[in-house]
Amino acid sequence: MNRGERKMKAAVILNPNAGNKKLVNEIDFICDRLNTAFETVTLYKTEQPGDGADLVRKLEGKADVIIGAGGDGTIYELINALAPLKQRPVFAILPGGTCNDFSRAIGMNQNPLKAVEQIIEKQTEAVDVGKHGEDYFLNFWGIGLVADVSENILEENKEKFGKLSYYMSVGRTLNQAEPFQLKMTSEKASYEGEAVMVLIGNGPFLGGTRAMLGNSSFQDGLLDVFVIKEMGIEPVMAWLQTSPDEEQLNPDSNLMHFRAKEVHIETTPEKTVDCDGEKETTTPSTITVLHNHINMIVGNR
Repeated sequence: MNRGERKMKAAVILNPNAGNKKLVNEIDFICDRLNTAFETVTLYKTEQPGDGADLVRKLEGKADVIIGAGGDGTIYELINALAPLKQRPVFAILPGGTCNDFSRAIGMNQNPLKAVEQIIEKQTEAVDVGKHGEDYFLNFWGIGLVADVSENILEENKEKFGKLSYYMSVGRTLNQAEPFQLKMTSEKASYEGEAVMVLIGNGPFLGGTRAMLGNSSFQDGLLDVFVIKEMGIEPVMAWLQTSPDEEQLNPDSNLMHFRAKEVHIETTPEKTVDCDGEKETTTPSTITVLHNHINMIVGNR
C-alpha cells in the first residue's frame, strides 16, 4: 500500500456451515492477514438464512469492503442484498463451498488461505449483475433441465464428491428431461415452440467448470442465452462445443445461442427458476443485465 493511501474498513460475513466447514478453522488466521491491509476488520458469523442479507443492509455506508466467506448460496444471498443499495461497497469472495462458481470466474484461488492474499492486493474491477424481477444473480438463470439437475443432486454425494456430484446428477437427469412450451423474446432473437432448457449466463462457470457456459463475459453488458429445444446428443454436443463468439440462430437447429441485454420468458406449464443454484421464483420472467454494477476484488484471470 502506498504511503498516504486511505485504509479501508472491511467486514467479513462468514457462513460457518458452508462447504466442509474448513473456513471456520481458518478464519482467525484469515482475519489476521486482512488486518495488515485494512484499517479495521470485523467478523460476522451467520446463524440462519437471511442473516447475511440483514448484515449487508446494516453495513451500508459503514464498510468499504464486504467479504463473503462461503459457497454459492452464501454469495447469492449477499449479492441480492448488496445490488439494490445506493452506496454499494466493494465486494470480495473467500470461497468456501462446493463449486464456488463466481469466485472461479474472477480468478480467486480456491484455497482460502491463498485467496485472502489476493484480497489483500485489492485489485478491483467492475462486474455485471443479472436481474430478474426483484432478484439478482452473478452466474446464471435457468429453467428446465438445468433446474432439474440441481434439484436431483443428492446431498450425500455433494458432501462426498463435491462438484463431481453435479455431473452425477446430469447423468441421472438427462433421460428425464420433459419438454415445455416456450415463448422467448429479446432485442436479438425470438423463439416460440418446445424446449427442454433455457440457460442464461452472466458468468462462465456452472457446476465448477466452464463446459456449459463457455466464455460468457461478466463485463460485456450482455447475457449469453442458450436454448436446447429437444434432448439428444446432437444439441448437447453443439452446446458444449459452442465457441465464445459464435451465435446460433438457425430456426431448424436444436440449439440456439445469442447475446442480449434483455430477455422475456413465458412458459407453459409454469417452470421453477434456478438462479445461481437457488430456486425461489417461477416463470414468467424478464431477465436483464446491469452493466458494471458492482466493484469486486478479483484475482488472476
